[in-house]
Amino acid sequence: MLYQISHTTHYAYDQPVTLQPHIIRLCPRSDYTQALKLFSLQISPIPKQESPIVDLDGNPLIKAWFAHEPTTSLTIQTLSQVETYRENPFIYLLEPWAAHLPIDYPASLLGQLQPYLIGSQMAYTGSGFDPIAQQLAQNLLYQVDGNTIRFLSELNQLIYESCTQEVRDTGHPHPPSITWTQKRGSCRDYTVLFMEVCRAIGIPARFVSGYQEGDVDSTDRHLHAWAEVYLPGAGWRGYDPTHGLAVADRHIALVASAVSRYAAPVTGAYGPPGVQATMTYELMIQPL
Repeated sequence: MLYQISHTTHYAYDQPVTLQPHIIRLCPRSDYTQALKLFSLQISPIPKQESPIVDLDGNPLIKAWFAHEPTTSLTIQTLSQVETYRENPFIYLLEPWAAHLPIDYPASLLGQLQPYLIGSQMAYTGSGFDPIAQQLAQNLLYQVDGNTIRFLSELNQLIYESCTQEVRDTGHPHPPSITWTQKRGSCRDYTVLFMEVCRAIGIPARFVSGYQEGDVDSTDRHLHAWAEVYLPGAGWRGYDPTHGLAVADRHIALVASAVSRYAAPVTGAYGPPGVQATMTYELMIQPL
């Protein structure tokens, strides 16, 4: 599939501000699953300098810094053309030792995967995994008799069928226990829940920010989020619990990270303190 994506994000401030450096994660990645054919970026006010960066996870970022001139707005506009290739998300040959949970990883691989196996509470309390997500993982493990692929499919469908989707354009993802207890959330809430359950049973997972084709009969489009899990023999494979899908050629990835905040489309600061900002956006995703 070939897509053209036009994405404009506008920030309005209730009084003049000075912009600090901003990180922009709106350039689609390019790999075996998709190829970036065209990308342009326009920022207003015009930055003093822009610097392309490849981050720790291999994602393409752009860092922009500004002159110390007050402004009441910031507009970021991107235009991309991306070709996606993964028509069938299940064409792979899983390593035999990874077909059953828990997976007994070789020591060298386990060391590489550590950032993608850490529970969401480790950084805050040192207690590891969200207990509700951990219990959900154990229940599913029993139901699928330890089958790795069935575990992922059942978890994906369970979140999709059990929870009510809501659109929340800003804010951090909710903790996994909140999302599962309330049975509602945004795509990033579902993604963090999916990741936590996977990690609790020893499946490496990371957070992906990007776009999804959506309903062709509707013009309503939003940034999207889903999870990728690392399967020995298959590499990184995407699961979208918002739609109950294994990710194929109708998803366009921007960036992926072990930590959701490092996949945020735009991050940056402004001053002075206390200024309120309002964000609006326009997004068009067109198959070509």
